[in-house]
Amino acid sequence: MTKRIKNINRTILSDKYFTLSQVKFNYQLKDGNWVNNTWEVLERGNAAAALLYNTEKQTVILVKQFRLPAYMNGIEDGFLLEVPAGMLEDNDTSAEEAMKREILEETGYKIPKLTKVFSAFATPGGSTERFSCFVGEYTDAMKINEGGGLESLNEDIEVLEIPFINALEMMASGKIIDAKTIMLLQYAEIKKLLN
Repeated sequence: MTKRIKNINRTILSDKYFTLSQVKFNYQLKDGNWVNNTWEVLERGNAAAALLYNTEKQTVILVKQFRLPAYMNGIEDGFLLEVPAGMLEDNDTSAEEAMKREILEETGYKIPKLTKVFSAFATPGGSTERFSCFVGEYTDAMKINEGGGLESLNEDIEVLEIPFINALEMMASGKIIDAKTIMLLQYAEIKKLLN
């Protein structure tokens, strides 16, 4: 732990779906002086995301769903193209197991093996959320149901199988604007997971 922070005082402002806290603390600047700070922090918990790819067909699986914050920030219909992703739950034994569960719920694919490729903070200036990001190969035989998300959570997810080259073009043209999706597509391109 850093010695440049002291006197941390956390007040919960909201504790509904996520916890929003106000945190007051003293911070030591690089010149040695101490200053008082107040930040609001969204405590979301951690999440996982995965890019599913098929080397034979040269395709990836993306999901399309409505995102209210994106709509509120100018995305006309509010729908984003993303890799499957989800929050880790208290009963999850690992981020990989959580991701396999989310993949099955969202896409209908039962993926036997995922490879963790990196971990990244989503928005470290305001949120505690960190994503564990995976890649995994899929085949048509792994599709065991339609996916689409959980009805109990009012999820309304469209599953799309897209040629990898098209996904890269959509990213370059601004049709894919989700950060975790962009990072995983770029990872696949750099590592030449698909030709």
